[in-house]
Amino acid sequence: MRIAASPPDAMSLRDILLGRPLATVEDSRERIGPIAGIGVLGLDALASAAYGPEALLTVLLPLGASGLRYVVPLTFVIIALLAVIALSYRQTIHAYPQGGGAYTVAKENLGRTAALFAAAALALDYLLNVAVAISAGVGALVSAVPSLLPHTLMVCLAVLALLTIVNLRGVRSTGVAFMLPTYLFVGSLLTVIVLGTVDAATHGGHPAPAVPLATAPATMHAASFWLVVRTFANGCTAMTGVEAVSNGVPLFRAPSTAGAQRTLTAIVVLLIALLAGVALLARAYGVTATIPGAPGYESLLSRLTAAAVGRGPFYYITMGSVIAVLALSANTSFADFPRVCRMLGADRFLPEPFVHRGRRLTFSHGIVALSILSAIMLITFRGITDALIPLFAMGALFAFTMSQAGMVAHWAKQRGPGAKRALLLNAVGALATAATLVAVLASKLAEGAWISVVLVAAMIALFKRVRRHYDFLAEATATDAPLAIGSRSPPIAVVPMRRWDCVALKAMRFAVGFADDVIAVQILTGDRDVDDLTERWDTLAVEPSRRAGRRPPVLVVRRSEYRQLFAPLLDFVAALERRHPDRAIAVVVPELVEPRWYHHLLHNHTASVIKALLLFRGGPQIVIVSAPWYLRDWIPERWRLRRTETGARFSRL
Repeated sequence: MRIAASPPDAMSLRDILLGRPLATVEDSRERIGPIAGIGVLGLDALASAAYGPEALLTVLLPLGASGLRYVVPLTFVIIALLAVIALSYRQTIHAYPQGGGAYTVAKENLGRTAALFAAAALALDYLLNVAVAISAGVGALVSAVPSLLPHTLMVCLAVLALLTIVNLRGVRSTGVAFMLPTYLFVGSLLTVIVLGTVDAATHGGHPAPAVPLATAPATMHAASFWLVVRTFANGCTAMTGVEAVSNGVPLFRAPSTAGAQRTLTAIVVLLIALLAGVALLARAYGVTATIPGAPGYESLLSRLTAAAVGRGPFYYITMGSVIAVLALSANTSFADFPRVCRMLGADRFLPEPFVHRGRRLTFSHGIVALSILSAIMLITFRGITDALIPLFAMGALFAFTMSQAGMVAHWAKQRGPGAKRALLLNAVGALATAATLVAVLASKLAEGAWISVVLVAAMIALFKRVRRHYDFLAEATATDAPLAIGSRSPPIAVVPMRRWDCVALKAMRFAVGFADDVIAVQILTGDRDVDDLTERWDTLAVEPSRRAGRRPPVLVVRRSEYRQLFAPLLDFVAALERRHPDRAIAVVVPELVEPRWYHHLLHNHTASVIKALLLFRGGPQIVIVSAPWYLRDWIPERWRLRRTETGARFSRL
């Protein structure tokens, strides 16, 4: 049997799950157009038509059916605000074709602190979007299949894992995968709205539901001003996701600005149609929300679709598309969160790995980080959408405000035609989103929105701490000193070894090749079947060195009374440093490398531990050198020798 490297065309499990690695030159093929852009960047915004109106109606539950009178006017206020934000972001896309998210705009026009606030708000919004979208999608699934209610959290985590794998496969693959559910959702829900509107028009605005629905009794209480504010604040969750296109401009094929603007316009027009249609039909059919997470819970769209078209095949097609899009709408965060992390990493506010693209030209570190944080969020809130709503929309609204304020400062510096009109539009957007943010913050502070404030503050502190570390590191390592080549003392090589074998022999050969003074260190703990090399050292190392005209290596044997392996070695190296302060100490670590990953389970990884300890506890004179010995290279040679021996026996016969 011959163990060899896999051929280049062999498909590993990672290739099957994530696709083949993509070269950098293939980046242009991964770009998308407006049609795929709606699926990649618009799912968050479009899916908010499912949970935004429901979040609004949930606050009105104490009013029963009387609360429906507030649904349409509040929804149209949200639509007007949405239109202003969309027009403002079209200008942002034009002004920042390289990607004009809130962080970029704030950094260039408002300064570092404002940019960090915007980045923290965006990161929180994307994180919450994943949790809310998946929990809302699973909530819709539970409405159709009530037996899944006890398994809500596990289904949420399974959807999250699926989204992570799909996004790690690359942007183009994601767009292709999400186009069908996106357009099926939009088409089926618009069909429900059209059929319901026709039914309402032919019945004087008060149609009878196609199937009987439990309705809440009307109350004589009018909504207080505070209740209206809280309702509006919950309904503002329908505006999340609009900023995603301005962050993702580089994802589009050239001309990327035109493609991004068309995508943004299509998303907002569709979202306005869906929000208006859901609000009008809820008012016409008298459909109210149910208590989230309670027995008998049914999503608003489930009740509305049943009222308009009944519970026939089309109901299940529509609800299937709603479930799919709600769960998959978290993909918008998977598209934009890694890019925000990439910008922060490039500015040294996050670790450098966030800057680099993975095997499929995606920012895979950001994708994995988002997945882990979202899983923690889902587990904390048990996958219940309503428990997450108080934290939602805060980050998006703050990012909207910072982006629009930054664009006001941007246009104030311009002197070209149309600058004043653009400044006025962004100023209106900034004031509108700022006022909405204040209302949302005031209404949700006691319900849990304070957690969002704390998280934003914590993230800003983290960003600054990371930047301080990188600044300190840059200052500590900066030098203009030229390379000094002169008479310096040669290094001392130290080779830790357990026994004399092929692995140790390779390390010794390397050590004597670059150092005159070589010290082999053997630690005997008494609990391993290892012989003392003292008696054999002359034969193994001293005599061969003298015959070659080289200084013989020295053997140091230490017996560890308390069976410690690493401490005696570290003490020896530290003492050697003190005795020779003018010489480098090169520790050559022998290391066995096995051909199969599961072979690593059979060993204690002594070499890795030694290198880690020397790395973190060694002094400025220490140099660590790995001397790997590959078992895979020995196995073919072993079989060749066996075949030679077998052939010799047969020839003698």
